[in-house]
Amino acid sequence: MFRRVLLSASRSDRLKQALVQTPVSGGVVRRFVAGETASDAVSVSRDLISDGRLVTIDHLGEDTIDLTQAEATRDAYVKLLRLLSEARLTAGAEVSVKLSAIGQSLPGDGEKIALEHARQICSAAASAGTTVTVDMEDHTTTDATLAAVAELRRDFPSTGAVLQAYLFRTQADCRDLAHAGSRVRLCKGAYKEPESVAYTDGPDVDRAYVRCLKILMAGQGYPMVASHDPRLIEIAGALAVRHDRAKGSYEYQMLYGVRPAEQQRLASQGEKMRVYLPYGDQWYEYLVRRMAEKPANLALFVRSLTSKS
Repeated sequence: MFRRVLLSASRSDRLKQALVQTPVSGGVVRRFVAGETASDAVSVSRDLISDGRLVTIDHLGEDTIDLTQAEATRDAYVKLLRLLSEARLTAGAEVSVKLSAIGQSLPGDGEKIALEHARQICSAAASAGTTVTVDMEDHTTTDATLAAVAELRRDFPSTGAVLQAYLFRTQADCRDLAHAGSRVRLCKGAYKEPESVAYTDGPDVDRAYVRCLKILMAGQGYPMVASHDPRLIEIAGALAVRHDRAKGSYEYQMLYGVRPAEQQRLASQGEKMRVYLPYGDQWYEYLVRRMAEKPANLALFVRSLTSKS
């Protein structure tokens, strides 16, 4: 019931306008989303990078079923990368791309179209002096997404992959991807998945995350530890020490607006700390859908509003 209500709210333009026009809630939006334009994303990125952090920028949008919209999203990334290059920020800024936003869900040749759009974005990123991480979505797209990453890495070897620890399959995927030069973001998982394919209990998900993290830290690749959980951050640091990993051979990642003081603490200790920075006019859908997918996401956003750490 709760999830249906939130998903219904995500499609309400009236609620969106009411939210952004309310001073308090408008501030909430600005805390978690850079803004609606590429210039907004560049401006916030500049501030974060000058503060010692790194960024990965997500142009909001997913489940695109219109070719024109998929092309517009591709063009938005190309423009963003050009602006980042002109601002001389690409040493600290990369982009994150959802294949569903650039055509994966289109009927017929959707996967082929998304791959070509992703290739064009990767080319623009390489020209700008940075790279791309391909976001992971629900479990039905995992094989297709990993296949796309493998294909992109033929020409763009620094292309990042994302794995979700709560899926039963992910330990095996970690073993496959923990090789030299392989950038892998490990997150718990944001989508509501059936019990047949994923752990659904919080402690089970945490244990699965640690098992996956052990594989990545012991491997030859570049782990990206995407978590706000203090225990998992501590465990990641301990595993880095155990495997004689120098700072800079892995990184931490957190959402923009969540635990900013912890982000700054890690960066001040010489750790690579990358902020996942969303922007675009679909910010409302992003916030509401993230909360609808898992109740824990709602708690995460609420805690971040009442704590500066």
